[in-house]
Amino acid sequence: MDLATGQERSEKTAMKEPVIVAKGLTVGYKLHRERKLLTALRDITLTVNRGEFVCLLGPSGCGKTTFINAISGIVLPWEGTMEVNGAPVTGPGPDRAMVFQDYALMPWRTVEANIRMPFQFQKMGLSDEEIDARIARYLELVDLRGFEKSYPYELSGGMKQRVGIARALATEPTILLADEPFAAIDAMTREAMQSELERIVMETRQTVVFITHSIDEAITLGDRIAVISRRPGRIKEVLDVNLPRPRFDHDVKSLPEYADIRERIWDLVKDEALSGAHGD
Repeated sequence: MDLATGQERSEKTAMKEPVIVAKGLTVGYKLHRERKLLTALRDITLTVNRGEFVCLLGPSGCGKTTFINAISGIVLPWEGTMEVNGAPVTGPGPDRAMVFQDYALMPWRTVEANIRMPFQFQKMGLSDEEIDARIARYLELVDLRGFEKSYPYELSGGMKQRVGIARALATEPTILLADEPFAAIDAMTREAMQSELERIVMETRQTVVFITHSIDEAITLGDRIAVISRRPGRIKEVLDVNLPRPRFDHDVKSLPEYADIRERIWDLVKDEALSGAHGD
């Protein structure tokens, strides 16, 4: 893939075609044991445009996972609205797919069988030959050709996450949702996987909403970063990340713009980060 693909992606993002639109979104849960309601997010308004990579950054318990669960349709709004592709979200759909922190692979299934799972639960009207071709394509995309018959216990953490990404992409969703997908792998593998995800998304041109606790990861991957405060979660600020892509090829961490963005984000999160470190 050449650099033009990254430029095309930026131009496509610049067209600002809304794909995810949250307006005044308030979401929570009923705690049955305590017999009370818990508000996880309050009055969230955010638009994610087609082809955009948006990172959600904030402390544990600020409602980041609740927000992508609202996009996926796992939870529904208490107040306000959530729309995907111009329609209110009423439940899960094939236009959205999730990559999880803990891989969520079935240990008794091979790599190929794990990637095949969504096709067994969703009626997509594809022939067996078309499904086989999809699986082969995404195995190639995540560099796992030759591991089709391997089981999860035979794979490294990074390879397991590649399987999870391939499984999410194989149904060719409009939107890719990622809930701290690299949190469970070591630092060196994490950096490699960040580069791989950027490459994959630049090729597939999915719209991505990505949860992270890492400021550097958010800047490295995101087109925009939504900084969210502690529960009930509210958006403090949304920052544009105008850095060249592919970012690992451009060594963006050495750019003054990178340092400026990082300093601004730290100013937004440091009080809650220090409070959490002190156990407050």
